[in-house]
Amino acid sequence: MPKVSIIGAGNVGASAALRLAERDVADIVMVDIVEGLPQGKALDMVQAAPLAAFSVGITGTTNQYESISGSDVVIVTSGLPRKPGMTREDLLKVNADIVSKVTQQVVKYAPKCVLLMLTNPLDLMTYHAWKVSGFPAQRVLGQSGVLDSARFSTFVAEALGISPADVTAMVMGGHGDTMVPLPRYTTVSGISVVDLLPAEQIGRIAQRTRDGGAEIVNLMKTSGYYAAGASLAKMAEAIVRDQKRILPASAYLTGQYGIRDLYIGVPIKLGAGGVEQILELKLTDAELGELRKSAGFYKEQLKVLGY
Repeated sequence: MPKVSIIGAGNVGASAALRLAERDVADIVMVDIVEGLPQGKALDMVQAAPLAAFSVGITGTTNQYESISGSDVVIVTSGLPRKPGMTREDLLKVNADIVSKVTQQVVKYAPKCVLLMLTNPLDLMTYHAWKVSGFPAQRVLGQSGVLDSARFSTFVAEALGISPADVTAMVMGGHGDTMVPLPRYTTVSGISVVDLLPAEQIGRIAQRTRDGGAEIVNLMKTSGYYAAGASLAKMAEAIVRDQKRILPASAYLTGQYGIRDLYIGVPIKLGAGGVEQILELKLTDAELGELRKSAGFYKEQLKVLGY
């Protein structure tokens, strides 16, 4: 049975674990610093197995990283969540220290895994984890565009009064205020959204997508987790089952889109090897300008970490 380990058994990690379990994707290990939390959540989840009809194992441990040995995928959700008024970048230095310590343990006990990052600020923490791990860049990636595109799809479906299942969205760029929703590449059963909604309304939906995380934080006073957990589960499943899914994710660029030495959201082919291909879409000058502006912002932020 494949194995997925999740570092951080908070709301996002637990949501991802349950979705993976319900799809019988892999045995799951949750690791957390809080004594009893991962163990209790694991016990609660396995008691749902007879009801949800899954058979994978779920275990939880406190700081016992040896339990992640042999993992095919390690998901890192560890870090402080955003509070009202905070940006993802406000979390930079404190979460960088947490990611360093976690990544060192991942390298020690699961050196062949694909490392899937969730900790914010996402693109920066993914770059940092890649540097600390020494892994090939294709085996380190961040969950960004899957969540952002899901939010864009939700708002488009809401505007059109249709099923979200019929909307496929594309959001590139950094996982933050500089993300780049792409209406031209957002479709409803193959029909571009630019042919279905007026430009002004699309612009408002794009901005709501950029503000999607903050909107939830302002309501709940902490970060959202259901959609983020579902996004992580979708990506982990693509890796474990070698599905070759085309998904937007934070990946390491080596000149694509005129950007290099940076993790940022782009469409990728995701399979057992991690990032197996980066797809270069034909962007307009305006779209490419927005993407490079987003990249420039994160390049500056990396300097804070000494890169």
